Amino acid sequence: SDGSTCSLSPPAGCFECCIKCLGGVPYASLVATILCFSGVALFCGCGHVALTGTLTMLENHFSQITTDHATLTIVIQYECYVIYGIASFFFVYGIILLAEGFYTTSAVKKELQSQFKTTVCGRCITATFVFLTYILGLAFLGIFGFSAIPVFLFYNMWTTCAAMKSPMANITDPDSICVDVRQYGIIPWNATPGKACGSTLGDICSTSEFYLSFHLYIVACAGAGATLIALIHYLMILSANWAYLRSACNQNEYQDIKTKDDDVEEGGSKEGLNSSYS
Repeated sequence: SDGSTCSLSPPAGCFECCIKCLGGVPYASLVATILCFSGVALFCGCGHVALTGTLTMLENHFSQITTDHATLTIVIQYECYVIYGIASFFFVYGIILLAEGFYTTSAVKKELQSQFKTTVCGRCITATFVFLTYILGLAFLGIFGFSAIPVFLFYNMWTTCAAMKSPMANITDPDSICVDVRQYGIIPWNATPGKACGSTLGDICSTSEFYLSFHLYIVACAGAGATLIALIHYLMILSANWAYLRSACNQNEYQDIKTKDDDVEEGGSKEGLNSSYS
């Protein structure tokens, strides 16, 4: 019986089928895809909720007149739309890169076994993915740095509240301790009240909007970092795959030239023998 057929020899055949299937899995691409999906999910999901909570907190405590934060509301809405686009794009792009990993892994193995040869189009597609992933990596590097800004702002506010509540601080006038969000450019200088001091600041730090938004921004920043690592991982994988395909192509071209030369030499020797006998 044929050992490669599961129906003819179940124990050995199924084992060989499993080994063959597992050998064709691009584990590096699979790990990068899982990391990319996880990072994008954390960044988009937590970032969206954190932006909504931040807007609610600003409306309730720092900018009670709607016209003062109208621009900020529009910006946050556009940022939410960008988050939707990032989530959709990376879902599709991750699947495409995983499929490309399956194709390249199979192509490299079969080409090394001289079962078929890759085309110039296939290598160009891999090179295109290398370029796109590099551009996306630079873009997410900027997103990662941008996502750290609200973490810093909320951390500054949280440490101010913690210092004010600490018994070791020995603060005689709590109302002199304030947080003015207008200095960060989030809302205009004419916003009312624009800042929170003393017990009002302590009450803001105790709200669920502040606590939830602060921790969600931290998770979103971590998600952006994970996505950046996944893109760097993808870049290394794609570069290695392109190099493997190029090397295998050069090796096959060399083998073809060598085979043609051997055929020419063999044909010349046969003609020499035939002429000597004649």
